[in-house]
Amino acid sequence: MHVLNGASLERWTSLTDEEVVSRVTQGQTALFELLMRRHNERVYRAARAILRDDGEAEEVMQQAYVNAYANLRQFAGRASFATWLTRIVVNEALARVRRRRRYMPMDTDPDAPEVPAAWTHSESPEAQAYQRELRTMLEAAVDRLPDGAREVFVLREVQGLSTSETAEILSIREDAVKTRLSRARHALRTDLIQALGSVGPTAFSFGQSRCDRIVAAVLERIA
Repeated sequence: MHVLNGASLERWTSLTDEEVVSRVTQGQTALFELLMRRHNERVYRAARAILRDDGEAEEVMQQAYVNAYANLRQFAGRASFATWLTRIVVNEALARVRRRRRYMPMDTDPDAPEVPAAWTHSESPEAQAYQRELRTMLEAAVDRLPDGAREVFVLREVQGLSTSETAEILSIREDAVKTRLSRARHALRTDLIQALGSVGPTAFSFGQSRCDRIVAAVLERIA
């Protein structure tokens, strides 16, 4: 597979995901890189929400991209490409934690008792003064949310997906999404929820160097 450089990618950036998919399936396979670069952060956040480990999240991302590339002709456009791709990475991540018996989905019964996050609040002035430290606190708190609540919280509050998109990606009912999100919000301390408006969109970010590493690894595997 030919690898595109920045200038080569630039000429294709006006294409929609669906148009890029069409071109890839028709033989312009190098354009798959554009899809990866567009969605790396979304895919990373979804994987890490389940795995709670940066390294494992990157491994799952690579496999999910390979799976998506191999099955690209099955993308029918009934959902957006981003939703289709995110569902692939979620399934891959869930398969990994379930094989290790490390995942216990939370009870979605509305009458079930709340499951609080294991959280120790810091009164450090620095933690309140700097967004970087506040973001670290937020990420740690989200990592301690129960399985099931954690990925719903990341997809809805960090990634900004709708209830219906989240339900489709996780293969659960919309009312289950609402219940899990409500419990996740309750489990997180009020100060972190208030801070989310300013630092939430930067949580679990995926820098350029990591993006380049993932793209290079996937392109090598599907070449």
